[in-house]
Amino acid sequence: MKRPARPEDLRLWAKVAETVTPRPGRVVPKVEEAPAPAAVKPAAPAVMAEVPHVRRRSGPKPPPDLIEPRRHRRLVRERDVIEARIDLHGMTWDAARAALESFLHRAAVQGHRAVLVITGKGRLGDGILRRSVPDWLNAPGLRELVAGVSPAARRHGGEGALYVALKRVEER
Repeated sequence: MKRPARPEDLRLWAKVAETVTPRPGRVVPKVEEAPAPAAVKPAAPAVMAEVPHVRRRSGPKPPPDLIEPRRHRRLVRERDVIEARIDLHGMTWDAARAALESFLHRAAVQGHRAVLVITGKGRLGDGILRRSVPDWLNAPGLRELVAGVSPAARRHGGEGALYVALKRVEER
């Protein structure tokens, strides 16, 4: 279903349409200028009563960064090697998290740059591991290791798997 165009969208389109020359026999439609919104005068500041300090919960964490498009394409086409894999099928939430953390730490120490994490889709296509793994990868313990995460290609597991790009570990 198409939404009606807003006045600011129409104004923007009119500016874009002015920059092109129509093909022979075509006419650029004229867009009626809508009146600019009137400036709102700020209200006088109200005296605020003392508000007790309220502890606010932070919002949801942003998802982990995506793998760069060129690197993702190389992984899909198998030009870059997927150096290690972990299959979390059949594991409980706690066991899967522990296995994933130890796997990624080992992979980083071994110098791997790209790994495959297979979560599975779950019974109805929305499994708990599939939903939780991106949050785990964005948690403070693993965020320092993970450079990016992207959905896997169909031949590597599709919606039930993730490519995880790892950062280079500094040698000490």
